[in-house]
Amino acid sequence: MASSQARARLGSRGKPEESRSAILQAAIREFAREGVAGARTDAIAKTAKVNKALLYYYFRDKDALYAAALEQVFKERDAHLMPILRENTPPGEKLLRYVGAFFDFLVNHPQYREMVQREMFMLPRRIQAQHMVKTYMRPLFEELLKLFREGIEKGIFRPVDPLQFIPSMAAVVVHYFGMAPFIKLMTQQDPLSPERIAARRAAVLDFISAALFQPTALPVEGESK
Repeated sequence: MASSQARARLGSRGKPEESRSAILQAAIREFAREGVAGARTDAIAKTAKVNKALLYYYFRDKDALYAAALEQVFKERDAHLMPILRENTPPGEKLLRYVGAFFDFLVNHPQYREMVQREMFMLPRRIQAQHMVKTYMRPLFEELLKLFREGIEKGIFRPVDPLQFIPSMAAVVVHYFGMAPFIKLMTQQDPLSPERIAARRAAVLDFISAALFQPTALPVEGESK
């Protein structure tokens, strides 16, 4: 009994949710930099300012910690994006609000985007892939499909194939961040400075609008702000 009580105290430190959150945020940073193979639990514990034993109190091994960290990324993404997709707003306005919010989320969470970019191609091989797809990826994708179908039916969007346009739209938003080091070399400017980020955000919305909206349904300047 005494050993069990001691373990409970070790696991909670009096603030179990704060401890777990600190570990997850430290893990996201480490996985973003090093990937799963290169990430070190010692470094995660040090960044989280907890004893290494506490990691294994909450997570049985590094793979379980990775799964929880990736799930945290998707949870926070959904908290930003899903409410927009479920709003009762016109399709054109909703689409541009979604794209802008997605772009802003990537800007404001660089370690999240780096972790997902690094590991996305490995996800289908991981044991937690089915859970991630069912819980986070498919619901968002299905909301986007409904949005596109509504916009096309109402004559706001061109009759595009959503299964082609949605991944292309995601690429337009995401690819800039992966290209940032190359862009910096070519332009001698910081592509992630506030000024360049604002210019890129406007360019993304303009590009997607021009590719998707019927000419008579193009949004007026400032509508997507």
